[in-house]
Amino acid sequence: MNPRTRLLLHGPILPTLLRLAWPSTLVMLAQASVGLIETWWVAHLGSDALAGMALVFPGFMMMQMLSNGALGGGISSAIARALGAGHQDQADALVLHALVINGLLGLAASALFLTKGEAIYRMLGGDGAALELAMRYSDVVFAFSILVWLGSALASVLRGGGNMLLPAVAIIAGVVLLIPLSPVLIFGWGPVPALGVAGAGWAVVAGSGLTALVLAWAVLSGRSLARFRLAPLRWPLFADILKVGLVASLSTLQTTLTVAMTTALVARAGGADAVAGYGTGSRLEYLLVPLVFGLGAPLVAMVGTNVGAGQRARALRIALTGGALAFVVTESLGLAAAFFPEAWLGLFGSDPRMLAAGTTYLQHVGPAYGFFGLGLSLYFASQGAGKLFWPLAAGMLRLAIAVLGGWAAFAITGSLDWVFVALAAGLVVYGALVAGSIASGVWFKEEKNRGH
Repeated sequence: MNPRTRLLLHGPILPTLLRLAWPSTLVMLAQASVGLIETWWVAHLGSDALAGMALVFPGFMMMQMLSNGALGGGISSAIARALGAGHQDQADALVLHALVINGLLGLAASALFLTKGEAIYRMLGGDGAALELAMRYSDVVFAFSILVWLGSALASVLRGGGNMLLPAVAIIAGVVLLIPLSPVLIFGWGPVPALGVAGAGWAVVAGSGLTALVLAWAVLSGRSLARFRLAPLRWPLFADILKVGLVASLSTLQTTLTVAMTTALVARAGGADAVAGYGTGSRLEYLLVPLVFGLGAPLVAMVGTNVGAGQRARALRIALTGGALAFVVTESLGLAAAFFPEAWLGLFGSDPRMLAAGTTYLQHVGPAYGFFGLGLSLYFASQGAGKLFWPLAAGMLRLAIAVLGGWAAFAITGSLDWVFVALAAGLVVYGALVAGSIASGVWFKEEKNRGH
């Protein structure tokens, strides 16, 4: 047995989880820094350029979440389960199937935004110079979106075998290239002409290309437990990835819908000042996602490998250990934000009305962040087990409580405070339901019933 697989199957749970988590956490922080770096440089081009890039950001971020977290989770889960079961040939064949799936989806993303991008950005409120600059940036980054999808597939192949370090190295290499390249291409330097906002797009493409190249080298040179080999394409192997990846994609879309609808609710309840405060406060909630992904990526590999090996009790202990760790970390951040809200809000502005609305949000919702971290970490663990029904159902319930409950609370009380109470209640129910269902053994009840 490969030493890495042996570690996933027999190593001490908490030390192994922490050992695997730090590279993934570093990766997510590096990826988050890309957006901050680009935004800082593009801001020097004026408000129209900044607005144009903001129009493109949601679609590009959604593509990264789908390729890395959703379909990527499906790839890691399928490979981990195959390796855990000792099916090396199947794990090797899954590499090609993963590249085919993500390659086709990368081409589809390019086709969508190259042909319908302007219409999409108009729907988001873009017009005039901002829309024109959005198209310059969008046409570059989405023309080469296949690099993002293929890089995510290769990173997920490595993670499925328990290798978290090489994907971290590859992604950080792309970020290191982007840091000096972005200002050079935006503003020009020596013989390099100034490309403006399009230059920011080309810097992203170069960083994505370098990341994909390093990951391809890692997989093709045998540093992955699942090796790339030409093999006949088989529907069961596609299905093994998609049964997790497509359901996980629904969860990603669900999260986006929750944010959009709660923003509309807050706007109705409190107006533009409330939206500014809610948006500023909830940025902290967004930062919890990459933080929890640092634990989530190893949870997919550890749970999947143990499920594949038939070690169900250990898989469950791994999931609950990861969930408890995520709860402690995210609850600590949430309580700190609730007690000291201006320490966070003051980073983004000093308008008293924004600070007031943001403080109200953090004081009500911050203490519930631990349940968000708990549910999200167990969502990743469920990817490893190939069982996503309960996280998806809990996410739907969270959406209903946050939006419908929030509307009802505002209609009855007319108070924004009770809208935020509904948002907090949605998070508590989400985390508690996912944790309770998994702890009760729902992952394996179907197999037990078939056995009887």
